[in-house]
Amino acid sequence: MKIKKFPQSCVLVESGEFKILIDPGKVDFDEKYLEDWQTVDCVLITHKHGDHINSDILSELNIPIYSTNEVKQSYPTLKINTIKKGDKFEVGSIKIEVVKAVHGYISQMGEVVENVGYILDDGKQRFYVSSDTIRFNGIEQNKCDIIMIDCTAFDASMNLWGAMQTYKDVQAKLLIIAHQESGKMIYDKNEIEQYLISNDVNFVIPKIEEIISI
Repeated sequence: MKIKKFPQSCVLVESGEFKILIDPGKVDFDEKYLEDWQTVDCVLITHKHGDHINSDILSELNIPIYSTNEVKQSYPTLKINTIKKGDKFEVGSIKIEVVKAVHGYISQMGEVVENVGYILDDGKQRFYVSSDTIRFNGIEQNKCDIIMIDCTAFDASMNLWGAMQTYKDVQAKLLIIAHQESGKMIYDKNEIEQYLISNDVNFVIPKIEEIISI
C-alpha cells in the first residue's frame, strides 16, 4: 500500500492497480494535483466542509464519488453515491468499510450531522482515516495497521492526547498526522514530535506530495 499526502486531509491510497482518493479539498489546491487525481478509481468524502471536498474540480472529473446524504444534499450538482456508517463495498481488491466519526462543532462553518471515517483493507494492511473527528465511545473497535488523524489545536478534531490515545486504542503500528495546513489551528511541529515520541508513538507528519510506502 502507498499513501500520498495532499493538503489538509487529502490522501491518495494505492494498492496494486487500484487507486482511491480521499477528501480532495479546496485548501491550497494546485492544478498539478490533477495529474494524480484524474487517474483514481473512486473518491471518498468524509463530510461537507470545503477543505474536504473541492466540488468545482470533482464536477469536472468523471470519477465515482461516495459520501453521505448530507454531502449529497450540500452539493446537488455532484453525482454522489450515498453511503452511511456500517456500509461495506469494494473497489477492485480494496475492501472499504464506512465507520462512525464525530465532528467537533464549529459555529462559523455550521454543524456536521453526518461525518464518517473509512477503513481500507487491501488484504495486507488496514488503513483507517478518521476525518475531522473527536474521540467517541467505540472508536477502539476500528482496529488497523495505519491510522490517519486530523490533529488540530482547537475543538473541531482531536488534540495530541486524543491522537496518541486513539493510535493505541486501535492498535495501530503507524500514526499519520494530517490537517496541518490551517494556520493558527495547527500545532507547532516540535510540540507534536516531542509529545508523541515521549508517548512511544510511531508517527509521521508527511509533507505535501510525500509518499508513504507501507
